Amino acid sequence: MQTTQTRQFPPDGPAPGTEPRDHHAPPTGRQLYLLALNPTDSVSEGFLPAARGLGLDVTVLTDQPGAHRDRHPGLDVVECDVRDHHAVISAVAARRAPDAVFSNSDHLQAATALVADWFGLPAKDWRAALRAKDKAQMRRALAGTGHAIRSVELAAGQDPARLTAVPYPCVLKPREGVASEDVVHIADETEFLRRWAEIRTRRPGAALVAEEYLPGELGTLETLGDGSRLHVLGGFRTELSPLPYFIEERLTYVPAHPAPVVDQVLDALAALGVGFGICHTEFVVHDGRARIVEVNYRAIGDQCDLLLERLIGIPLFEQVLRVHLGEELPADLGLRTDRAARLDYPLADRAGTLTTAPGPADLTVGDVTLTYRPTRPVGETHPLYGTNRDFLGIVRAFGPDQPSVDLAVEDFLARQSWEITP
Repeated sequence: MQTTQTRQFPPDGPAPGTEPRDHHAPPTGRQLYLLALNPTDSVSEGFLPAARGLGLDVTVLTDQPGAHRDRHPGLDVVECDVRDHHAVISAVAARRAPDAVFSNSDHLQAATALVADWFGLPAKDWRAALRAKDKAQMRRALAGTGHAIRSVELAAGQDPARLTAVPYPCVLKPREGVASEDVVHIADETEFLRRWAEIRTRRPGAALVAEEYLPGELGTLETLGDGSRLHVLGGFRTELSPLPYFIEERLTYVPAHPAPVVDQVLDALAALGVGFGICHTEFVVHDGRARIVEVNYRAIGDQCDLLLERLIGIPLFEQVLRVHLGEELPADLGLRTDRAARLDYPLADRAGTLTTAPGPADLTVGDVTLTYRPTRPVGETHPLYGTNRDFLGIVRAFGPDQPSVDLAVEDFLARQSWEITP
């Protein structure tokens, strides 16, 4: 394998590889197949520019081709049932031979790993990808470790009234869910049966999991590995909405969690077989003990990854793609750890139509760089979801110290107005 050296770039300048490229030109570089569902900021602003910077020819395989073509005119987009690895193998085999197969979607990691392995390319272990995605399998894999918690799996047709081992208080969630969708805190059996019925109306065929509620401070650990070497990139402290829901309201950057906490999380990842590519792990610390909430075998989302790249001062998205191209990670990534940052997510507090909201903003406040991006257009009508879909926008900011970052964000938010008409 070839050993690569990372390079730093100015925190306020453009990331490498953002120059426009003629998508109609004959293929000249290595071929990347990128599997995706809906378009995301991580792919549009992170991985696609990184692929251009590496000189890769990119083909996006997706079940939503129109959305990707609208967002990226000229991009090579192929319609495909990307949840089915057989369909993806057929689609790739009919085209130019791949040099890498990659996805940043929670839902597609196992399929992507199987496809990459079929073509003899560097890949995650599909079993590890499945363990990370399937919360019941994750709990089984961690049962013999210090991360064991009580949990019960509910099949789609199972009668919840017959369950006798539900660990109250608990968290009821879809077995393979994302973004806090239908994740709710449960106090007792009466509430459990009511919430179960509500979720069943929205997800009649989905398996659910009831897990022991874990009190404590919620954090994240971001890692990048090549299968033999695993780097810790830092993490975040997460502040959530009041129970019974688990909506992320604020994340504060942590260059380094306490070493005993990091060691415990890494032990859990090793038990799951996670160590290739980028990974976003959520955990709770209580009385010095770290226990896993969930493992997302992809980059952290909601623009945290875009901020993280600026904070640590390396071309992160490019480095992730290099791993999938078969390159080894250097022993030292040259990460910066001298900056502070946070993200805030203004939330809808009622159902209705968004009638007033601020537009995008890119500001410099003293030594702080602040970016705001709306996530819901003015004029759209939505219910109150109780999930991350209640986000109205995303504020991300970084600077030399936490007080100056906090002041800049709080001052910005105080001057904005979001109005929702029932």
